[in-house]
Amino acid sequence: MSRLKQNQSIDNFIRCIEAITESQCSLSEQDNFVLYEAIERLRILKRKKGKTNQQILYEFALVVELIDPIFRLKTDA
Repeated sequence: MSRLKQNQSIDNFIRCIEAITESQCSLSEQDNFVLYEAIERLRILKRKKGKTNQQILYEFALVVELIDPIFRLKTDA
């Protein structure tokens, strides 16, 4: 994937997370903190020089793992 496409993918992911933070006023302070942490990880990734597609996929997986608990349905057991 070209550097331009890499950066576009990262930007799109950042925009999606930002849209969630702006539209979900019911998120807890901790949830917002986690989402902003995910955005910061992606911004750092974008600034890295010479990143490979594997590195990008790995970071994407870490971000998804980080934000996944926010979106899981909570059920009473």
